[in-house]
Amino acid sequence: MPSEYESFWQFERYAVVGCAAKRAFPRLTYGGLKKNGKVVYAVDSSASHVEQDPTYPDFASLPGSVDAVVLELPKEDTPAWIEKAADFGVKDIWLHMNTDSPAALAVAARRGLRIRKGTCAVMYLEHGFSQHKVHGWIMKLLKKY
Repeated sequence: MPSEYESFWQFERYAVVGCAAKRAFPRLTYGGLKKNGKVVYAVDSSASHVEQDPTYPDFASLPGSVDAVVLELPKEDTPAWIEKAADFGVKDIWLHMNTDSPAALAVAARRGLRIRKGTCAVMYLEHGFSQHKVHGWIMKLLKKY
């Protein structure tokens, strides 16, 4: 039976939200989802393209619905994007490590969302040997995978 973290990656349609104006867009997460055959949209109002794919400024601009959202934003932006995801009908959100805050978690709890937090999304997406897979093996040993 997959863990709560592993089950997040069983959806088919994702949005990855970043803000290139404040920090690098989460290309590893975005690319990992694409390599795994998922439909994935880049949401970033501060950039026009990610890996030659168009970005969208918000969820309403997406060409379709999504099952889950990965947020890799500065902590101060996370609560507002959780609200936006909930308004768009998303129930499952991954908060990349060190992007959660008490305010963000309070919004998620109030909206009844399923949140995964505290770890790196990429260690679940990459195949083969990488620093992220090593991180995953360590987390498995610690029973935190």
